Amino acid sequence: MIDLALVVARLLHYAAVTTLAGVAFFPLYAYAAAEPKQLFSRRQAVLLSAAVAALVSGLLWFACSVANMSGTWASIADQEVLWTVLNETTFGSVWMARMLLAVVVLGVTAVPLFRTARAGRHLVMAVLAAMFLASLAGTGHAQIEEGWNGLVHVGSDAAHLLAAGAWLGGLLPLSFILLDYSRSDSKPIVDVDRILLRFSSMGYFAVATLIASGLVNCCFLVGSVSSLLTTPYGQILLGKIALFAAMLALAAANRFWLVPRMIDTRAGRSGEQAVWLGRLRNHVLGEQFLGLMILLAVSVLGAMRPAIGQ
Repeated sequence: MIDLALVVARLLHYAAVTTLAGVAFFPLYAYAAAEPKQLFSRRQAVLLSAAVAALVSGLLWFACSVANMSGTWASIADQEVLWTVLNETTFGSVWMARMLLAVVVLGVTAVPLFRTARAGRHLVMAVLAAMFLASLAGTGHAQIEEGWNGLVHVGSDAAHLLAAGAWLGGLLPLSFILLDYSRSDSKPIVDVDRILLRFSSMGYFAVATLIASGLVNCCFLVGSVSSLLTTPYGQILLGKIALFAAMLALAAANRFWLVPRMIDTRAGRSGEQAVWLGRLRNHVLGEQFLGLMILLAVSVLGAMRPAIGQ
């Protein structure tokens, strides 16, 4: 029961922090000009919800981790156990720093304490969200390594997390824009075609980073093809890779099939635009579902012993 609760807490936290980062990154690359006020307000509401969810799920993760380390839920109320976890474990130290950062992120999102241009606010929020997401690398298996190996593993894990956040989290504001576009009878408030192309360009970089950092992480955590195929850890990792391949297939179909067809229909060259737009929305929803399943796999893997050495 404790193990299941830990996996659920990790999943909720990964989902919240990934959403927070992706939504914060979105205006930095998606718009050619300033973000429209309507979209800004909606995105701020999502950021606030994700920040609250990240803080609450982070506290839940800590409680489940304490129970998992001690073997009983009662230890959550034991001050001596809590003190030991917070001050004598790497997880405790990283967790305290991350929760402090979570409070800062929530404060900046909910109650801006400084006046700044909207572009400056976007940048501040994106940096804070990136730090919050990348710091997850200090809570996982990367902390097992020491010396240069540890630095390389933590760096690779952080890059993997940031790329995943940019792609998975960015799908949410993209889906809002597509939904508004499908419902609008007047001229769209943004250039949807340009946003789709900009999102795809970001996706190229994210996918390349995910593949490169994923290979590095596999070297540290799996070690061999045999371990990948024969251990429970390796088999779940294979499932994660299959989900990633499915996401990549949907993204490729969007970029090289659906988006060009939408542009053609807008120019009056072929087809009905609503049909292609509906297919694109379905693909984006499919990517979001597959992304959630990947986060579930990551949550399970984080609670397991790595395949290497088994």
